[in-house]
Amino acid sequence: MSQAHHDTLPTERRQRCEVWTRVMGYHRPVSQFNLGKRAEHRERRHFTEQASSH
Repeated sequence: MSQAHHDTLPTERRQRCEVWTRVMGYHRPVSQFNLGKRAEHRERRHFTEQASSH
């Protein structure tokens, strides 16, 4: 089997991706969090909800 070919975008053509999350009932960009809230965001555990069998 051959490996899939993946091109890498040159650094100068990349753009920053802004991550938003819900905090205290409203959405806001992680980049605006204070240091403590950023650390808390990094420690979050992500999960995927499974469909009900009903």
